[in-house]
Amino acid sequence: MSRQGVLVVGCGNMGTSHARAYQAMEDFEIVGLVSRQPASRDKLSKELGGHPTFSSFDEAFAATKPDAVSINTYPDTHAELATKSLKGGAHVFLEKPIAETVAEAREIVTLAKQQKRQLVVGYILRVHPAWTQFIEVARTLGKPLVMRMNLNQQSTGAEWATHRSLMASMSPIVDCGVHYVDVMCQMTRSKPTRVSAIGARLSDEIAADMYNYGQLQVSFEDGSVGWYEAGWGPMMSETAYFVKDVIGPGGAVSIVDASGGERSKESADIDSHTSTNNLRVHRSDRDASGAFRQADEMLDTSDEPDHDELCRREQVIFAQAIRGEVDLSDHLEDAVNSLRIVLAADESVRTGRTIEL
Repeated sequence: MSRQGVLVVGCGNMGTSHARAYQAMEDFEIVGLVSRQPASRDKLSKELGGHPTFSSFDEAFAATKPDAVSINTYPDTHAELATKSLKGGAHVFLEKPIAETVAEAREIVTLAKQQKRQLVVGYILRVHPAWTQFIEVARTLGKPLVMRMNLNQQSTGAEWATHRSLMASMSPIVDCGVHYVDVMCQMTRSKPTRVSAIGARLSDEIAADMYNYGQLQVSFEDGSVGWYEAGWGPMMSETAYFVKDVIGPGGAVSIVDASGGERSKESADIDSHTSTNNLRVHRSDRDASGAFRQADEMLDTSDEPDHDELCRREQVIFAQAIRGEVDLSDHLEDAVNSLRIVLAADESVRTGRTIEL
């Protein structure tokens, strides 16, 4: 495969990490950086040795004629930018979620197939070895599974400004929830059947029809159940902000710190959102006296990739897909499915009804 000229759109946390990956890889050559804020694109261009910068996607696409586009912008722009890129003949790496509606998401997937272009969605936990191990261990616990997950973020300053901007188009349980609902679906390998959710507006700084705290509950055909909780803002607690815990008839597996106590990094730290440190595995097998046959096992996962390395691994998959070495059919169907579930949860918050899937 010849080097792919890639246009990076969005120069925030995700765009910066993906741009660093492209810069380091033989498969790609950055042809331009696009962002609304001059400071972010100029800073990234300077870091990477100087690349053309643009404030307009249309202008950048016309000027650079990219082979691939990396879309790392706010969710309300994803569908439009992905559609323009695919129709323009470019492969697309698209940060999650694909779009704001299931219909838009399916249209983008269909368009990629029609254009014979590759579309990779940024589900970063799928390239994380410790999270892959977490899922594999969960599958050994029997059925049904009880899956308990959250990611609350005590955000202030620039982080709170980013969260407020995100909430102009979607709630925390939609934006973050697609990752963890996707994990649940991988663990159960079962069809989701219904979703219910609750939410609360904890700040006057966000729109009157938006909520910055939410919790969803999803039920699966095999009897498994899961909940996911997400809250953003300066009022959020740093206590138990990161819960990843799965229970089955055969025991439990949990992501924990070695000490078993609170996590050392603050909830707004982007690296803390993927780091695992340790997996604690509990087996429910007992002997004739009722005592557990084995003590809980701690699997050390502290030697794990950082955020930049995880983004590089996503781009390795993108390059493999462009070379025709990866079948993305299941990947795209799963991306649409997880979006469908979290959007149903958002509907449940707003209507007070359980949504049948």
